[in-house]
Amino acid sequence: MQHTYSVGSNPVYFGQQPLHVLFAGESQTLPQHQAGPKIYEYYLLHYIESGSGVFRTEERTYELGAGNCFLIHPGQLVSYVSDQQRPWRYRWAAFTGEEAGALARQAGFTPLAPVLSTTGDSVIPGALAGMMTAFYNHTESASLTALGHLYLIAGEAAELLVSSSRLQGAESQVKRTVKQMINYMSSQYAHPVSIEQMCSSLGYNRAYLSRIFKQETGLSPVTYLLKLRIEKSRQLLRERPELSVEQVAASVGLTDALYFSRQFKRFCAQSPSAYRLATVKPGET
Repeated sequence: MQHTYSVGSNPVYFGQQPLHVLFAGESQTLPQHQAGPKIYEYYLLHYIESGSGVFRTEERTYELGAGNCFLIHPGQLVSYVSDQQRPWRYRWAAFTGEEAGALARQAGFTPLAPVLSTTGDSVIPGALAGMMTAFYNHTESASLTALGHLYLIAGEAAELLVSSSRLQGAESQVKRTVKQMINYMSSQYAHPVSIEQMCSSLGYNRAYLSRIFKQETGLSPVTYLLKLRIEKSRQLLRERPELSVEQVAASVGLTDALYFSRQFKRFCAQSPSAYRLATVKPGET
């Protein structure tokens, strides 16, 4: 078996960017090819395309083969060795920066759980190959291209690792769905979105979402969204006295100023104008 080794280095110098891919490579290893025991100062992700071998951390030993990934965390003593009969062929990429640790955690990798098993349609080998190609082109845009590929890898890992680590029962599914609903409304309240649009976006029917949302929060989605908008409008009325009531209403996704005023009085027991007079200090208007 012939040994091969190729690596492409990021043409953009790492100048303390929040997240930066340092290099990417590929290799067909020889039987019993070994790296370490050693520590690295950056994150180093390997994807095994074929063959098998052993990855050792300070905590565990993993026997890995095609379709497996392992992430080496900086400062961790590790070693890895190819099988005698079927040495592995793998791709890799190194990344660093102050946001690198957060990205690894979001993807589901930890020092105690550094291994990922992918499926046949994984984007990871293509993403790693894309990093190498970008670096071989030696353009300034290669750094951004590599980051795009890194996020694709992290997204797939999160889908496989984070999802599988959660409880799969109906209760955990309900809580995740309700959290998605809250996140949707928190990001979209400033637009004239409807509960129907949210249900369509999340892929559930309205009756089911309304039932589980009220079960978890005590409020219907309609009431929760309205209360969220009113609370945001109170903040604008206090902090932006130059805005008219109509402008405040539009800023929280309610284009009918009369409807906004009625709902504001319903929740706050006073009109928007009266609330502003009571909360804005003299000289701020």
